Amino acid sequence: MPSEKGTLLICNANGILRGMKYFLPTSKKFSQFWGGGFAASPRSVHWRQFMRGYENMYDFRNLYNAHLAARRGKRDKAEIIRFEMNLSQNLCNLQQSLQYKTYHPQGYKHFFVYDPKVRSIYAPSYSDRVVQHCLCDNILMPALEPRLIHDNAACRVNKGTHFSIYRLSGYMREFYRKHGTSGFFLKCDVRKYFESIDHVVLKNKLHKIFGEGDTFSLLCRIIDSYEKSPGKGLPLGNQASQWFALLYLDVMDRLIKEKLQIKYYVRYMDDFILLHHDKVYLQKCLTEIQSLFSEVLQLELNEKTQIFPIKNGVNYLGWRFCISETGKVIRRLKTANKKRTKRRFKQLRKDYSEGIASLRDIGRSLASIHGHLIHGHTYRLRKKLWGEMVLSPPSG
Repeated sequence: MPSEKGTLLICNANGILRGMKYFLPTSKKFSQFWGGGFAASPRSVHWRQFMRGYENMYDFRNLYNAHLAARRGKRDKAEIIRFEMNLSQNLCNLQQSLQYKTYHPQGYKHFFVYDPKVRSIYAPSYSDRVVQHCLCDNILMPALEPRLIHDNAACRVNKGTHFSIYRLSGYMREFYRKHGTSGFFLKCDVRKYFESIDHVVLKNKLHKIFGEGDTFSLLCRIIDSYEKSPGKGLPLGNQASQWFALLYLDVMDRLIKEKLQIKYYVRYMDDFILLHHDKVYLQKCLTEIQSLFSEVLQLELNEKTQIFPIKNGVNYLGWRFCISETGKVIRRLKTANKKRTKRRFKQLRKDYSEGIASLRDIGRSLASIHGHLIHGHTYRLRKKLWGEMVLSPPSG
């Protein structure tokens, strides 16, 4: 019978898991037995990745798939064109530098994004983006995804902003059925979250998961490639930063869900909301969170953190959530976002009339805006915007 190398997890008297490697038969019946029992099937994709570990980083197929993911939607960029002109050699160079542990991030290109507010972006070079896609898809995601709570919605497969806003709407409806509108929101936001993440705290969290070895060494090199202040900060624009940021606040998620027993809780990166019928208990929750931040995570909540009645509604991810006396949850665009959308329509009309944008470009932009607006109660807004969208042909 053919065999394959596997790992059996054994729990000793102290409750510590130990891994014991051996060769497993690969028959279908045998694999089904191990997959349904106390050990994972060696044919499981994620377990194959765990077994191989750092080898995933210099697997040529993984690097090529990472390149395909990194170039998506940006194939006309000069940096990517140059990389693809000598694609096989560039991927081989990355493979060798990762295999022989000589890889180091090349640095970041710094620029600003001004919509909706000023953000400082540090974009890695294209080769570094390929490495980070490979790292996130083959190591970080399989290792961290099972550890995160369901309501942690940012930057995860089959989740995102729309998942989070529907999750909050569902929680508000369920809360109304039990308590009516006599409840309170605790809305929290972390002050300069990415800039405040402590490197030592983050490395300790990653060390508990990956232990000593090549993978942990690579993660440390990526973390140390940037700092806003000594020993602090992760760059916005870095894919690995998203997974690091998700993991960093996982201890807070566990505090809220497991110790404080808050059922109605949603989080999108550093923006999170708790819903409860007792205002005093929410004040206690806020004290516990602040204590965790100051003693463990070295973070602070900003001035937008507050407790207020559910009747007042709440702003979350660009939407204004309100609940009616009958329990209907209404989602409308925030006023600032509505004004920005109107300015966007005005700019599209201007770009088309000046010949800057083609009709195809306009159609794509309108489809994108429409795809976002349909997730709220925006029928009248959409009717007004599309009714005013009259395009004048380019002059001359």
